[in-house]
Amino acid sequence: MQDSLSPIQPIEPDYFGSLNSPQREAVEALDGPVLVLAGAGTGKTRVLTTRLSHLLHTGKAYPGQILSVTFTNKAAQEMKERVSSLLGGQPVEGWWLGTFHSLAARMLRSHADLVGLSSNFTILDPDDQIRLLKQIMEVENIDVKKWVPKAMIHYIDRWKDRGLTPDQITLDDAGDVADGKLPILYNLYQARLRAVNACDFGDLLLHMITIFRNPDHAGVLADYHRRFKYLLVDEYQDTNVAQYLWLRLLAQGSNNICCVGDDDQSIYGWRGAEVGNILKFEKDFPGAKIVRLEQNYRSTNNILNAAAGVISNNDGRLGKTLWSEAGEGEKVVVHALYDGQAEARWVGEEIEQLQRKKWNLNQMAVLVRAGFQTREFEERFIQLGLPYRVIGGPRFYERMEIRDALAYLRVTSQSADDLALERIINTPKRGIGDATVQTLYAHGRSKGISLHDAIMDLTQTDELRPKVKATLMKLMDDFARWRSLTSTTHHAALTAQILDESGYMAMWQADKTPEAPGRLENLKELVSGMQEYESLPEFLEHVALVLENQAGAGGDYATIMTLHGAKGLEFDAVFLPGWEDGLFPSQRSMDEHGLKGLEEERRLAYVGITRARQRVYISFAANRRMYGNWVNSIPSRFVDELPPAHVEVSSETGIQAGRSAHWDSSGIKPAPKKQIHERKVQTEDGVVLSRGDRVFHDKFGYGKIINIDGHKLDIAFEKSGTKRVMDSFVEKKE
Repeated sequence: MQDSLSPIQPIEPDYFGSLNSPQREAVEALDGPVLVLAGAGTGKTRVLTTRLSHLLHTGKAYPGQILSVTFTNKAAQEMKERVSSLLGGQPVEGWWLGTFHSLAARMLRSHADLVGLSSNFTILDPDDQIRLLKQIMEVENIDVKKWVPKAMIHYIDRWKDRGLTPDQITLDDAGDVADGKLPILYNLYQARLRAVNACDFGDLLLHMITIFRNPDHAGVLADYHRRFKYLLVDEYQDTNVAQYLWLRLLAQGSNNICCVGDDDQSIYGWRGAEVGNILKFEKDFPGAKIVRLEQNYRSTNNILNAAAGVISNNDGRLGKTLWSEAGEGEKVVVHALYDGQAEARWVGEEIEQLQRKKWNLNQMAVLVRAGFQTREFEERFIQLGLPYRVIGGPRFYERMEIRDALAYLRVTSQSADDLALERIINTPKRGIGDATVQTLYAHGRSKGISLHDAIMDLTQTDELRPKVKATLMKLMDDFARWRSLTSTTHHAALTAQILDESGYMAMWQADKTPEAPGRLENLKELVSGMQEYESLPEFLEHVALVLENQAGAGGDYATIMTLHGAKGLEFDAVFLPGWEDGLFPSQRSMDEHGLKGLEEERRLAYVGITRARQRVYISFAANRRMYGNWVNSIPSRFVDELPPAHVEVSSETGIQAGRSAHWDSSGIKPAPKKQIHERKVQTEDGVVLSRGDRVFHDKFGYGKIINIDGHKLDIAFEKSGTKRVMDSFVEKKE
């Protein structure tokens, strides 16, 4: 194994020949703070690996004097392989090259005693975290049904992501969560972790930050300052506060830190990422050199210019202009359709057309904003016999919450469906444990009857505990009542009723984890999709056939995935459906985070467009069935932000391909009008409103104008999030 503190045997570097001028500039700027703004597809990994190799070739540092940080194990492994190749196959094991958590864990093993742990501490997985906190909550007499431990762990994890220890949390920080005891629970949880010599993933960084900041342990940080002469950081725009603090503390020694990232691709705010970390790099490191990588090696110029037109509307960015030698290419297609089903049909037809032109199905992707959108595309692709795969999650009907809902429907339709009944007999929690289920099954087998009938039998005896018996009797009564409604109530409405009365929807509504809103959306989409079928049995038969139609191993598949999951990937053709206000940008994101949320949604649009090498198809529907109700949709504001010179607009007959203010009835976007992003507008009353003005709305309260689109104003309200309203409905405030 190569000694990480020994010099690399120099070989003649031949890597500069593959670099363009800005890439070479980034590689050769070895000393002092450097920020490499690497746009989509500009070769950032090549820069990182070449820079690391160049540090070694020039003798600036030994392998053990370089700290190289990535976000994923996959990225770390890829970097190791590339560096090894550049170094003529020399081994890189034992180097300080890995993810934030793996490197912090390596450090903590050496200093665990300083935070009350032994070096052989255990790292808990999420399930262990939940079990541990549940035990503490039960001791503290906190209702674990009302305050779900998984949700409480989410709050604690977010505090750790912000670098906050229990002594930095006040009762006001959690409001009435866990009856106001969440800060106390955090403290007890940390004490319990120390008692069992364990930590969770958040502790790996948090403990090291605590050690580094402690004046009594100043020698620890000083040792790492002496050790690490250079720091390299990938995906800097995705760092959270704790990762930022850890890096800042380590960089104080040499000040030789090189961060590579793209402020336009910061899309993980919901899991703690702070785009502000990259935006304030020059402030954090005075005299920093900024290198912009703008030559794109992936996409055509029409695609890049379309993406640039959208992202240029963000205020929170450092700015860069991507270009490509791949030529102009095809314009971005913008297509308006009547509804979501028509959209799925159109996407399927376009994919088939590309197939007929010998395009590879593996290089086509449908990128959706929300998971529930996949259902219509999955069902359409199945009808067409178009092989597909869902990346980053199960297919729609395979998702946990959908399978649970289907189990309720299967038992309602057929009481003897033992597997379905067993799945939901204690979901949501009813106090029916495994021992009770085994007793029921044993009785059923002895009598040759179904689980349902076994329950009916044993609830008439004293064999079960009174509370369990009462719970089972109520559940059976519920199923009997729902079954009686199948002939008089529409199956979609009945499904909504079952999910409500069973407590299943309430279970997810009470869940405060990031996944819960998506699960609720999926359940509502399930109810919405049932409208297309004549009866409950017909729908259940359809689902069974869909689940049977699984893609086998091998072969080519179109990809369906979320925009978040697509970051870092690329395809020849990308389809971006559902570009409608409220869906994309997400209304929930704007309501919860205001202008910050809107700008992250816009970055997500930018990421989606720049995944494509050759073709981009953007679509939106004039009508969409949302959660069982038809909704008239408004095209996304991002559609208006696409530069007309780089898009090709079309629509179904009678459907307008954009907002009335900017698109004519033929569906063709006229020459750009400055009013789209004008800074002022005069109301009918003669009042002049400008971007940045403070205004008042009777319903939404006080807010600030962030964009002016004719007489339509985008306003970031202080308590209601970002809304689009007419100027006549607001009052200007000084």
